[in-house]
Amino acid sequence: METLKRNFNLQDYTLYLAWIVSLAATFGSLYFSEIKGYIPCELCWYQRIAMYPLAIILGIAAYDNNKNMKRIVLPLSIIGGCISIFHYLEQKVPAMSAIKTCSKGVPCNVDYINWLGFITIPFLALIAFCLITLLMIYTKKDD
Repeated sequence: METLKRNFNLQDYTLYLAWIVSLAATFGSLYFSEIKGYIPCELCWYQRIAMYPLAIILGIAAYDNNKNMKRIVLPLSIIGGCISIFHYLEQKVPAMSAIKTCSKGVPCNVDYINWLGFITIPFLALIAFCLITLLMIYTKKDD
């Protein structure tokens, strides 16, 4: 048991953990739209555009143990996180909702879910993007 503790290194599993986070976020967004029937707004689509490829890229990277993929993953996760922050602020800060980024279809300031008064769909996406970004920063690059 002691040798198992000494040999465990989180950096060896960061690709797998990031892949699991991206899969959970991808399937979560599909659950909200396809099963619950929530129509995604324009900003939700941009967040999906950033997240869905991460599920594929991180899956391939985890399978190949290719830690050099972080140079592809990091820009997508950071951009997606920035969109999530903007979307969350648009939902929660009244002055931001006046910007009207979603001009057609569902307004971007609609809260389909509002758990505990602050957890919304963009907040969940932000948590996923932040976790993926932190895991990629912590990933030790292959030499």
